[in-house]
Amino acid sequence: MLKIALTGGIGSGKTAVTQHLSALGVPVLDADDFSHQATRAKEPAVAQIAKVFGPDVLNASGNLDRAALRQMVFTDEGKRKQLEAILHPEIRKRMNEAASTLDAPYVVFSIPLLIETGQTTDFDFVLVVEAPAALRAQRVGTRSGLSAEAFRAITDAQASDAQRRQAANEVIINDGSLQALHAQVDALHRRLQGLAQ
Repeated sequence: MLKIALTGGIGSGKTAVTQHLSALGVPVLDADDFSHQATRAKEPAVAQIAKVFGPDVLNASGNLDRAALRQMVFTDEGKRKQLEAILHPEIRKRMNEAASTLDAPYVVFSIPLLIETGQTTDFDFVLVVEAPAALRAQRVGTRSGLSAEAFRAITDAQASDAQRRQAANEVIINDGSLQALHAQVDALHRRLQGLAQ
C-alpha cells in the first residue's frame, strides 16, 4: 500500500481534494482529526500542554481552548515548537496505527504541516495543493471568519509555496471551479492506482 502525503497552505483546498478522494473510495487520514482526538479532555497530551502553557489553555470542560492556544503559539515561534514537540509525535503514531489496519492500493495522509515537521521522507509520494494567496485569504475569511492579520500570522508560520513545491511529486493548482479541481484529482487517482500496482 502506497503512503501518499497531502499538504498545502491554509485555504488552498486540501479538504476539497480529500473529500473527492474519499468519494472515490480512497482512505484518507486527516492530521486535524487525529489532533482533535489527541487533545480531548483527559488525553495525556492535554495535561502536558496545560503544564507547559498554563491552565488558561483549557476551557471549563477540560478541553483545549484552541483559539487561546493558537493566539499564544502563532506569535511565538519558541512556544509553537514546544507545542509541536508534544503533539506531532502523538498524531503521527495515531495516524500510522490507523493506516496499518487499512487494505487499499494507497492511503492519503492529509498533513498541513508536513514540510514544517520534516516528514516528507516518510512517504512514497507527496501531493501539494496550491492556490494564490489572495484567493486563500478570501476562502479562509469566508469559512472561518479569520481576519487578514490572523491569516498572515498563520501563513508566515507555515512553509512557503516554493518550499512545498520543492518537496512535491505533484502539485494540484486549485484556482478554478470545483469541477476543474475534481478533474485533476481524478487523473491523479488513476496514476496513483497504477503506481500502487
